[in-house]
Amino acid sequence: MKRLRFVLEVHRATHRIGLFLESAEPSWELSQGEAHLLAYLLEAGDTSLSELHAAFAHKRSTLTSYMDRLEAKRLVLRESRPEDRRSFMVSLTGTGRTLAVRVHRRLELLEAQVLERLGEEDVEGLMTGLEALSELDRGTSRPKRTGSKTKGGG
Repeated sequence: MKRLRFVLEVHRATHRIGLFLESAEPSWELSQGEAHLLAYLLEAGDTSLSELHAAFAHKRSTLTSYMDRLEAKRLVLRESRPEDRRSFMVSLTGTGRTLAVRVHRRLELLEAQVLERLGEEDVEGLMTGLEALSELDRGTSRPKRTGSKTKGGG
């Protein structure tokens, strides 16, 4: 049996992100998935459900469940698209935007704490690994990153 080199650490890191979000005071009453969706919508603006599905790779039923809960909490609006009534646009409500800003700031704090410990080359390596994981479900492979610009490396 071959020892796993990074999968358990990725899982552990994902769990730690959830714990970091849960420790916010006062409690947001959001799941980790809901929090990430709010932060994404804050950055992306109004987004179709298919775009959210592509961004997060959730099963459609899982994404629908998240949207149902966020809509029930009046944090998002899900509206039919005029050009295609079979698809929906998702947008933040005023309350949703306020909470999304808080979630995003919390995630910014987490990123800042991690980035203090990493050099630029470490960040690029991490991003390469995460992109490789993300692309597995798409059945695509992309060329390996060629040399990066580092101090003295051009």
